[in-house]
Amino acid sequence: MRNENIPSSELWQSAKDDIEYDDEGYVIFDDVVLSKPHAKAIEVLRSQWSGSDKKVVDGIGIVTCIYVNPKTQAYWNIDYSICDKDHDGKTKIDHLLEMLHNAYFKKQLPFRIVHMDAWYASIQVMKAIEKLSKIYYLLLKRNRLVNDTDGVEPHQQVKDLSWNQTETEQGKRVHINKFPKGHQVKLFRLASSTGSTEYIATNDLSQSDADETTREYRVRWKIEQLHRELK
Repeated sequence: MRNENIPSSELWQSAKDDIEYDDEGYVIFDDVVLSKPHAKAIEVLRSQWSGSDKKVVDGIGIVTCIYVNPKTQAYWNIDYSICDKDHDGKTKIDHLLEMLHNAYFKKQLPFRIVHMDAWYASIQVMKAIEKLSKIYYLLLKRNRLVNDTDGVEPHQQVKDLSWNQTETEQGKRVHINKFPKGHQVKLFRLASSTGSTEYIATNDLSQSDADETTREYRVRWKIEQLHRELK
């Protein structure tokens, strides 16, 4: 992907026979910016925020998708899409949705769980995953509006929720603002590796273990391994 102009269709053709498929598999999405500070003539090059560099860089934005086998923890890069909104009008969420539907309908991948970062945790994406009868685990931003009172009280920012001991250990059901009335997800408040607090939402309402939720969400870091390799 970094050194050759390989179409995503060829990437899939080269990977599909090597993948260890599993019905409990994961599909994981994220984006990466390949810094190109000296390549001024590349058409898709633009200034954009790079999470890994923690600054705005001149580079190529790419939305990536990997498949993870839950038993072996091996992963395969199965799809990618170059962000070029100035020419195709597509947002990063548009790219994700296209790849999600390709994974399910065209590639017919066996998978159960979808992971993504907070930037992709839109109502549109969550609804699309639920329509496919798949499970998602995703990070909610601290200022996301939710309600844990069945509508008795107004929505409030995630960071302002109160948590008792049972909710801390088992999660709590919340309504995310702009979801249909009555729609709930399970929310967990977890300590990150850096000591900060993260809020993970899942549509698996049977999930009742904060430790298990942490293990599930850590699978997402497989895609960070890919991005480090690309850089």
